[in-house]
Amino acid sequence: MRAWKTVVGVVLVGVMLFPVYWMVNVSLTRTGDMRADPPHWFPWDPTFEGYASAFGQQLPALATSLFIGLATVALTLVVALPAGYALARLRPRGARAIDFLLLVAQMIPAVVMAMGFYAIYIRLGMLNTVWGLVVADSTLAVPFAVLLFRAFMASIPKELMSAAEIDGAGTWRAFRSIILPLSRNSVITVSLFSFLWAWSDFIFASTLNRNSDTIPITLGIFRYIGNNTTQWNSIMATAVIASVPAAFLLVLAQRYIAAGVTAGAVKD
Repeated sequence: MRAWKTVVGVVLVGVMLFPVYWMVNVSLTRTGDMRADPPHWFPWDPTFEGYASAFGQQLPALATSLFIGLATVALTLVVALPAGYALARLRPRGARAIDFLLLVAQMIPAVVMAMGFYAIYIRLGMLNTVWGLVVADSTLAVPFAVLLFRAFMASIPKELMSAAEIDGAGTWRAFRSIILPLSRNSVITVSLFSFLWAWSDFIFASTLNRNSDTIPITLGIFRYIGNNTTQWNSIMATAVIASVPAAFLLVLAQRYIAAGVTAGAVKD
């Protein structure tokens, strides 16, 4: 029975990882072999022209995506940490309604939000700006972050807060000295998801930043697709390069993510 489960697990993992393998395979395939029939299942005659093109043309786009991702993380934490603390500990009037609105906000399709941002940015002059993308990407992360922080902070023992109050700590001091250090796992989880959402965003980028000279990597990949020619090895090479930071961060933070996403699920 255990061997059977292992075989099934290996097969499922192979199926899920096949697109990743095919991406790497195509990135190493020569342009003349792209339409081979049957296709080359292994790059017997590999070429690095796709990677040379990617590094030569897409480094500015990678730097832009990195900046957008980090700025989105910073903005999300600045907004979500105090909001989660307020909902969990201060319990303002209408807290349940706010929780419901945050849940509903996560159900709104990104394309609908992009159209709304487009109408607003035209009036504010924020179209084709990096900061416009930062604000837009943050709207995807903030509702999730607030709900996660609220769940975790509500599970922190009340005795810690009572002890802080006895020692004379106010609301801000308790938040800064007690809540934030204990919220490390949830902060890392929110930071990672916020970065990945901003890093992989295409809808906001293609709607709000299409005509800018400073574009994220998703638009950089898209611009390889032309009317008459599609540079598939360059596209896949760029995709491989763009996947490395995300994969590295996921591996590095996986144990914090496991703890962060279950924070507040069980009360003592």
